[in-house]
Amino acid sequence: MGGVSDGTGRPNGSGGPVSGEVGPRTAVLAAATSRRRPGTEQQRSPYRGMPDAERSALWRQRLHEAEAGLTRYLVSRGDELHLTDWFVLQSELFADLPEQDAPAVEWQRVFFRGQALMERFLVLRHGEEVLGDWARSNAEVHRDVEPDHGRGAADPIHRIARQAELYGSDYEFDDDGEPGPEHAALTITHCAIWDYREKARRSGVRLTLASPCTYCTEALSANIRAKGYRPAHRLTHGPTGHGCRWECAAASGPAETAQPAAASAEPTAAATAVAAEPTATDEPGES
Repeated sequence: MGGVSDGTGRPNGSGGPVSGEVGPRTAVLAAATSRRRPGTEQQRSPYRGMPDAERSALWRQRLHEAEAGLTRYLVSRGDELHLTDWFVLQSELFADLPEQDAPAVEWQRVFFRGQALMERFLVLRHGEEVLGDWARSNAEVHRDVEPDHGRGAADPIHRIARQAELYGSDYEFDDDGEPGPEHAALTITHCAIWDYREKARRSGVRLTLASPCTYCTEALSANIRAKGYRPAHRLTHGPTGHGCRWECAAASGPAETAQPAAASAEPTAAATAVAAEPTATDEPGES
């Protein structure tokens, strides 16, 4: 997505080490906002101070996961692909790439442009029903490029937290039990992607999907499964806006079931959001 950033659009530094890039930091899952004591904000949201270079690294990793996943998915279909259209899409995805050390907002712009282009490419040709297949293909790439940090079920939850931070969403780690290799949880109390999408809509940007949840919940669930854990999510809507709760459990643990969203005028959001102004040519991505 393009436009002016408020400075929060930086990647949750997950990517694997790429030359000169800063890797992700390890953080401790801590208390939720409702139980927060003075001075505990850094523990509750340990990625608030994420370096700009780390944020840029995650934007690049996420673009790689999506593009490589789409390539993999199109090959797996085995049907006729109009290669000229595909080459045109790839040229648009990687047009005007910033320098590696450019501010994170520049890589944010490239990611959201690419996400929107890939969504439109798939939906126009195959319909929204294939977005889940694309998400699962992306997750196969994610499994290989997202480092394991030895925290078990907490690792995928930290990735979601870093994405939430990347966009400027409000989030809090679960404090109902000690996080560990068997179970971890996170709640997005305000998903800022909805703010961005409404700005984009008011600016006349054509949105491919009616709800960001359509793709995002598929993508996050697939990523968790690809790492060998079981996901569960519940969409919410309340005084703080659209949000969601995510849980990650070891495969041998008790089964978790996704629960329906709270009643709202439109579908609720997944764990992502954006902090930049849209332009007429840069549509918002959904994840």
